[in-house]
Amino acid sequence: MATNGSKAKLSSEELDQLLAAYQKDYNREIQSILCAHYRPLVESLANRFSRGQEPQEDLVQVGMIGLLAAFRRYNRSYGRSFESFAIPTIVGEMKRYIRDKTWSVYVPRRIKELGPKIKKAVDELTAQMQRSPQIAEIARYMNISEEEVLETMEMGRNYQSLSVDSEIETDTDGSTITLLDLIGREEAGYSNIEDEITLSKALQVLTPRERAIIHLTFYENMSQKQAGDVLGISQMHVSRLQRRALLKLREALRMSEWVGEKQRGGIG
Repeated sequence: MATNGSKAKLSSEELDQLLAAYQKDYNREIQSILCAHYRPLVESLANRFSRGQEPQEDLVQVGMIGLLAAFRRYNRSYGRSFESFAIPTIVGEMKRYIRDKTWSVYVPRRIKELGPKIKKAVDELTAQMQRSPQIAEIARYMNISEEEVLETMEMGRNYQSLSVDSEIETDTDGSTITLLDLIGREEAGYSNIEDEITLSKALQVLTPRERAIIHLTFYENMSQKQAGDVLGISQMHVSRLQRRALLKLREALRMSEWVGEKQRGGIG
């Protein structure tokens, strides 16, 4: 059987054996072998959906998360090959990403173009000052008016609208609930659900690659090196992106907590 890093092509029998072995204890070495083997499949699907509109690299990272979910959920008793089982899962992740990146209301072109620039400026200023920058600081850094910064941030909140029937994936096994399921009922574990939703919203401030790294290192419990092997980047790059992602998450959660306290104070 081919070992990690081997260039030899794996046979169908070897792949079945590896998948069965991986599902027993989620061995990281086996996972790396499987990811390396199926990465070309993910890349080909990403290329089909990118069409010059979505960065292919982002779609690959999203697709790899779908691939990992397929590794866990596949069952040979389904009577079909792993590829035919995995492709819908991978494509589903990519379609969800593309859908979530689509504006649901009309936004002026200048705002669309300014949004990513402001986000980058915020990241750079946060790294420099070790705190969240103020509107005036962002405006000076970018040589634009404070009104333009505020307008862009406000419009960014209209990036997408959600129906109460929208599904939220609750686990890597593909289990879903709808927003309506979270409304109008007493729930003993409500605080846990609220924390999950808050974290889910906070994760949206991350890039697809940053989300992939957080998923692999914290949800999949991979080391930085293992995550780098899956994503095709160095351990140093993973470490740098992880630090940046955690900084952004802390700031997003801090802001969410501040808004929640302000709203509760207003009600009182």
